[in-house]
Amino acid sequence: MVDVKDALETVSVVEFGGYAAGPAIGKYLANFGARVVHVESEERPDGFRLQYPPFKDDKVGLNRSGCFSYFNDSKHGVTVDLKCEDGIATACRLIDWADIVIENMRPGVMDRLGLGYEKLRESNPELIMLSTSNMGQSGPRSKHPGFGSQLSSLSGFTELIGEPDGPPQLLYGPYIDLIAVSYGGAAILAALDYRQRTGKGVFIDLSQYEAGVQFVAPALLDFAANGEVAGRNGNRDAVAVPHGCYPCRDGQWCVISCWDDEEWLRLCQAADRPSWRDDSRFANAAGRRRHEVVAQE
Repeated sequence: MVDVKDALETVSVVEFGGYAAGPAIGKYLANFGARVVHVESEERPDGFRLQYPPFKDDKVGLNRSGCFSYFNDSKHGVTVDLKCEDGIATACRLIDWADIVIENMRPGVMDRLGLGYEKLRESNPELIMLSTSNMGQSGPRSKHPGFGSQLSSLSGFTELIGEPDGPPQLLYGPYIDLIAVSYGGAAILAALDYRQRTGKGVFIDLSQYEAGVQFVAPALLDFAANGEVAGRNGNRDAVAVPHGCYPCRDGQWCVISCWDDEEWLRLCQAADRPSWRDDSRFANAAGRRRHEVVAQE
């Protein structure tokens, strides 16, 4: 048995792409000891380097981005021109060295570059490759362009966020990307286990959209089983009550979440409001939910 300090320190990874969807998977592998090489183009560097704050001293620069640093800590970085033969040859040598390739380019780009999985496995038959994109590598919407914010809407999240009588609310940032990242990390670990047992490589096609949709599975199931269409309900929760963010004096806010009657009683005590505790309307969760507006007033 090999004596290792970190769980993945014998694993080598090459990643092509940028932003969060691909590099965040590599980050997690690197944080557990994998040797990860982040490949960029000098002409088109990772978008997090120049497009997303914060930047050191508020000055934009290739090596000043906190966002890029966060998603690429513990990695090595190289610049390779994949539009020339020497660059492709360098990329192929890196891939032959690697156990895992991660890429989040548009579907078809790696194939056009001569770096598709079927080509790469000719010289590295045990290679594990994960391709992550908006809508997956195949299907009628595979060419759909966009970023995480669009996928949040397509997956149904924005329709369910906001006040009942207000418009849908957009989730900031690459929320769907990071859901897919979690699944991508788990899928790679499963592929490593499979390879160890069988000696065979694996190609993983990870649709960020599909990874996001399963997070609204309860709403989809309720519609399929009961015909109920989920809607926006502010900060209210199906179980906890009160549950929300409430305005206080001097422009301050307080977040409250009571999951059972015992927590409600502790809230009454902490707020020094025995009248709330003794009010029969608030004696149980069902009563507190029926009179939630009264309680807020």
